[in-house]
Amino acid sequence: MTTVNPPVSTGTGRSPAKGWLAVLAVTLGIFSLMTSELLPVGLLTPVGSALDVSEGTAGLMVTVPGLVAAVSAPVVTVATGRIDRRVVLAVLIGLVGAANLASAFATSFAIVLVARFLIGISVGGFWSIAGGIALRLVPEKHVPRATAIIFGGVETASVLGVPTGTVIGDLSGWRTAFAAVGILGLTALTCMLFLMPKVPAEQTITFAELPRVFRGNAGVRAGIAITFLVITGHFLAYTFVRPILQDDGIDDNLIGALLLTFGVAGICGNFIAGALVAKRLRQTVVGISIVLTAAMSLLALVDTGVVTAGTILILWGLGYGAVPVTFQTWILDAASNATEPASSLYVSAFNLSIALGALFGGFAVDGIATTSVLWIGALLTFLTLLMMGRPHRPATLSAPGTRGSTRI
Repeated sequence: MTTVNPPVSTGTGRSPAKGWLAVLAVTLGIFSLMTSELLPVGLLTPVGSALDVSEGTAGLMVTVPGLVAAVSAPVVTVATGRIDRRVVLAVLIGLVGAANLASAFATSFAIVLVARFLIGISVGGFWSIAGGIALRLVPEKHVPRATAIIFGGVETASVLGVPTGTVIGDLSGWRTAFAAVGILGLTALTCMLFLMPKVPAEQTITFAELPRVFRGNAGVRAGIAITFLVITGHFLAYTFVRPILQDDGIDDNLIGALLLTFGVAGICGNFIAGALVAKRLRQTVVGISIVLTAAMSLLALVDTGVVTAGTILILWGLGYGAVPVTFQTWILDAASNATEPASSLYVSAFNLSIALGALFGGFAVDGIATTSVLWIGALLTFLTLLMMGRPHRPATLSAPGTRGSTRI
């Protein structure tokens, strides 16, 4: 993410109201971006049927943007280092709006994949830059709250974007769902153009910093590892939750409501984790691993009806809802004075894991059985417990007042 010296805040002296409006505009942008990335999870079956591809192949709609975002996170951040951040964010969110509208009118799956490629570019670049933008928009004392609101867009999209898109798709068709998210992206573009001030580029990270941070910080390496295991495991299974529920005999019209239940539980999990990570970061990660492993295993084992499936999805939602705030806190805590390079690595790992989960889940669904993704996903999240059994050396503080990973 953009490297900005924390003590300097250009938000001082500007109208606080305008700064908060700009924060909300960025939050709307990142919400629409992450919803765009994850929207196909609830629409795999109808999209696959309409465009004549298997559910495993349809999973490429999640794989492609995830892979592209993993690369674009550092590349866009470095490549646009001298450009006004408002301009960069506006271009990226405008691209997402156009790409989703293209998907809504697509006549072939190939067109959809091209649109998903463009969304991947936007997701990686926007998320990386938006992570440090709060410092430039509000007074320094409000930066933590503003940053939490912006990242709340990521979390809310993760837990509510999919079920809401699924409900829209069930009621009006999958093309309407893509069009709605496209309009949301263009609305975010309008808000940014009118509400955000110019945000001139300051310092940027270089490619050379990324491997240096990874090699030299055991806490960051551990954070990347647990991100890879949990996010890959989650999306390997969750990408195909619709066909899993259908195979269990759940009525197609009820799946959107069940995913909405998952989303509400996820919001609760986010707040619970937010209250715990300050003093119990490691224990929170262990709890996430246990909850996700149990939820996927139960869904594979139990003969589910609507009530049983809803109960398991509540458990699953509580676990996954806690993931973004917990893992982001781990990375920032471990990174010490190298938060921006470490955060860029985290964004790449997160999106790469989404892509790999969807990709290998598609192979498993097509080659083994639909429920196999639940067992593989549970195994990966369980492996996180082994990571938690290893001690991780705190980051070395190179300057007074910087944070270290003392809680890890």
